Amino acid sequence: MPDQASALTVAGHGASELTHVVLDAYNAELRDKEGFIGDRASKRAFRAILEEWRDRLRKLGDEDPLGDDIEVSNRRLEKLLHDERPEAAALVHGVIEEFAQELAGVTRRFLRLKGWKDTQRIAVGGGMSGSRVGKLAIGRASLLLKADGQGVELVPITHEPDEAALIGAAHLAPSWIFAGHDSLLAVDIGGTNIRAGLVDLNLKKAPDLAAARVVGLEIWRHRDEKPSREAAVERIATMLRGMASLAESKRRALAPFIGIGCPGIIEPDGSIDRGGQNLPGNWEDPDFHLPSAVARAMPEIAGHPPVVVMHNDAVLQGLSEIHNMRDVERWGVLTIGTGLGNARFTNRHPD
Repeated sequence: MPDQASALTVAGHGASELTHVVLDAYNAELRDKEGFIGDRASKRAFRAILEEWRDRLRKLGDEDPLGDDIEVSNRRLEKLLHDERPEAAALVHGVIEEFAQELAGVTRRFLRLKGWKDTQRIAVGGGMSGSRVGKLAIGRASLLLKADGQGVELVPITHEPDEAALIGAAHLAPSWIFAGHDSLLAVDIGGTNIRAGLVDLNLKKAPDLAAARVVGLEIWRHRDEKPSREAAVERIATMLRGMASLAESKRRALAPFIGIGCPGIIEPDGSIDRGGQNLPGNWEDPDFHLPSAVARAMPEIAGHPPVVVMHNDAVLQGLSEIHNMRDVERWGVLTIGTGLGNARFTNRHPD
């Protein structure tokens, strides 16, 4: 068994029971004859709807409000929402509506699953959730679900999309590991980007981690470089060492703990069962163990080898929302990214 797995006595890889919640389900891979259902509400799906409408305009001989640009930023789309040309604004609103319909449809399928039964609220994260366009799509999908009598509301995740999973990683650590420490290192691995961060716990302000904040962040767009698995692991370690140096320069008391969010089903021994298809190289190889590889590449922190704990990346985004879900019993998270990450939780009550 990998050495990291045996080192854990409280927190475990892919754990279903955490301090504040029980993880009911995650990484559901719903399929039909056309493929993964979640892909219909992914970032690529939104862009495909946009490009389809732009193509229609070109074939009609009409002016494309976005010009000849192939890549269009969310900021550009937000600006078009307020364009004085009615058709330009209508283009973006129409795309938002179509995507919202898809998001609502995919959400309905999740709500039929046993692990998602009676879900009351769903936080929607990922890159789109931080933009006005994304928030409108989430709000519209929420209205569609309410109109259906689904009894669930969709809300944008409250943290910055690049930071949510890093903050959620703090919930993987046992509380005793924070004694005498005020910050930790975290990694969020996605199909397009890998993020490494320094997380300030702010425990004096909120012992439940509600005030945790990212105070250092590095983002690597690995999808453009197409690195090998080994090169990706070394880059992750380099990013983490950089964050550790930042902690020292900021005079933070870094905890000997690293939380990692990664796509896929995370086994108790820290291996990835499935769902890593968008990562560089074969991360589902039974001989590959990311937590151990990261631990070996890191120096001691606060005089101890760092404990590295890994869980699904969507789960970590959800954990960052715990403090906003106290008024409901059962809640979930959907993350709009390269695919559609998902997790469902039930709040635990103190004895």
